[in-house]
Amino acid sequence: MPARRSLPLVALLLTLVAACSISTAEPAPTPADFGGIATEITKQGVVIRDIVSGDAGCQDPGLVPTSIGVTLSGLDQTKPLRTYLYIFRNREAYERLRATVDDCARSFVTDPATFESIEQSPFVMAGQGPWAPGFKAALRAALEVAAGTGE
Repeated sequence: MPARRSLPLVALLLTLVAACSISTAEPAPTPADFGGIATEITKQGVVIRDIVSGDAGCQDPGLVPTSIGVTLSGLDQTKPLRTYLYIFRNREAYERLRATVDDCARSFVTDPATFESIEQSPFVMAGQGPWAPGFKAALRAALEVAAGTGE
C-alpha cells in the first residue's frame, strides 16, 4: 500500500518540476521575411507593387540573391519610386555586405545628391530620391519593427 500513497505525491512533484521549466518570457523577435516586411510597410500606409525577387538594381552576384525590387507609393510621396530591399541573413552578413549596396547603387542612381537609403540590420532599403519625409519615416518605422533584434 505505501507505493499507492506515494503515486499522487510523485505525480504532484513531476507537475511542479515541469511548471518550473516553463518560460513566460517572450522570445526575442527575429528579423521578418519579405512577407513580414511587406506587412509592416503596408501597415504604415505605403503601397507596394511591381515586386521582383532578385532585382538588386545591379548585377552584383552577392546582392542579387538578397534583393527584392519594389515600387512604393503613398503618404506624402507624390510619385511612385522604385526601391531595392536587401534582406541579409543576419547581422554578420549585413555588416560584411553593406558597402556593396552603395557600390550597386551607382548603377541605378541618376542623381547621387538625392540618393536615399534606410539601414536597419539586417535590412537595407535604397533608391533614387528624394523621398518625402513622412514616406521615409514610415519606411524606417516598418523596417525597425520587421528587423526585430537585427540578428
